[in-house]
Amino acid sequence: MKRRAGASEKKEAKKQKLLEELGESWLPYLTPRDAEFHQLWKTSYSKLLLRKADKIPQELHHIVQEAFLILQKHNCFFQDLVRIKEKDFLTPVSRILIGNPGCTYKYLNTRLFTVPWPMEDYEIKYCHPELFTACKALIKLNDYLNIEAVQALQEPNLSGTKETEDTAVTDREQDFSNFIKGSLLEDQSSLYTPRNDCTSLKYRTSYNLTLLNYMDPLQMPYLKQEPYFGMGNMAVSWHHDENLVERSTVAVYSYSCEGSASDKVNEQDVEGRDPADWHVGLKIAWDIKTPGLAIPLHPGDCYFMLDDLNMTHQHCVLAGFQPRFSSTHRVAECSTGTLEYIFGQCEVALQNLQVDSDSAALSLKSLEVQVVKEVEGIHNEVEFEWLRQFWFQGKRYRKCTDWWLEPMAKLEEFWKKMEFMTSLVLGEVGKGERTMEQRNEIISCFLPLLTERQELRKEWTARRQSCSCICK
Repeated sequence: MKRRAGASEKKEAKKQKLLEELGESWLPYLTPRDAEFHQLWKTSYSKLLLRKADKIPQELHHIVQEAFLILQKHNCFFQDLVRIKEKDFLTPVSRILIGNPGCTYKYLNTRLFTVPWPMEDYEIKYCHPELFTACKALIKLNDYLNIEAVQALQEPNLSGTKETEDTAVTDREQDFSNFIKGSLLEDQSSLYTPRNDCTSLKYRTSYNLTLLNYMDPLQMPYLKQEPYFGMGNMAVSWHHDENLVERSTVAVYSYSCEGSASDKVNEQDVEGRDPADWHVGLKIAWDIKTPGLAIPLHPGDCYFMLDDLNMTHQHCVLAGFQPRFSSTHRVAECSTGTLEYIFGQCEVALQNLQVDSDSAALSLKSLEVQVVKEVEGIHNEVEFEWLRQFWFQGKRYRKCTDWWLEPMAKLEEFWKKMEFMTSLVLGEVGKGERTMEQRNEIISCFLPLLTERQELRKEWTARRQSCSCICK
């Protein structure tokens, strides 16, 4: 917790220093209307790749856009209550996470649990046949973006301006009817020509989930203003995407609903970008010398943040006038964020619990300091990173499927056993046959974990109260 707070403080210090240096002035930024735009993209933002809508198969557009509307129809988008600097905020954007069964994705101290998309070897029952159709469409999009990302990374001289000035980074047309018919869930390595480390390349583009977003800016009473360049209303502030495999590509499909806004609210003149259009904004992290970019996003456009762009640069989403959906495909770093992982942790912890064959009484196998410390650490992880995160978000997952209810019930049973193991440790510490030195040794490792548990329980109680107040 201290390490995370320290990183947040450093980031805030950088932000304040940058704002102080700016004073009352704005940093420069370019749009496609500026003569230097393409050259700047080529030199400073070349790992940002735009694929325009007309270069993407129409059938894919159709099924993906229909999926967005299905999910909206079934009320599957929710604003997240995130925690920043010990305070809770509702995101202006509503979201749903869809991806590999049992995966989670964490950002801003909030863990989201995937609504599983259909995969072989998993029995997934959806609450409505339309939701199955929607999730199936999104895994098709995921497979398509995976192929596009791998092929883009294999281009010898990638430049974002190729897409804007010419047509596409690679002029090839796929037989999408064959693509739709065939499942790309199996090993895809045979599709690619090895170049350098193909295994690593595939690993960094094999998206395991997508975070879907929806926002209608005309329904928002207030949107933050972009603070550095004067780009106007922001739907999502400047950030790096969190919790991703290092140097993995992020792929985003954008769909702003077509048609004219009935009332162009707040239509002040904004130098540079057209405020009616949605844009992705980019800047080099904490750099005040290089101009930023504002790239318009039209319905059906895709963009890719390739290689280490997400690490070296920051991006934001600038609101237009129309409602907008997006599907942001990621290679989430799931080493500690899957059911397989947390059940494995529980198995490790419960190995220290033994049952007497005659009396069926429960006792601890070991009171060694390292064993107690490991078990209590897992106890905290199960409670605060999984159970409380899941139940805090209420019934949102039941909108699509009840797939998570069984594993979470199983996890809750494990947690109850670990609660009992904590009471056994307390009982053993109080027994007279242990020396004072032995008791002090156990307490010295045990007490900090109990103290942390109590503090976290108070924090979660406050978050529930905050949620009740904010969501009214």
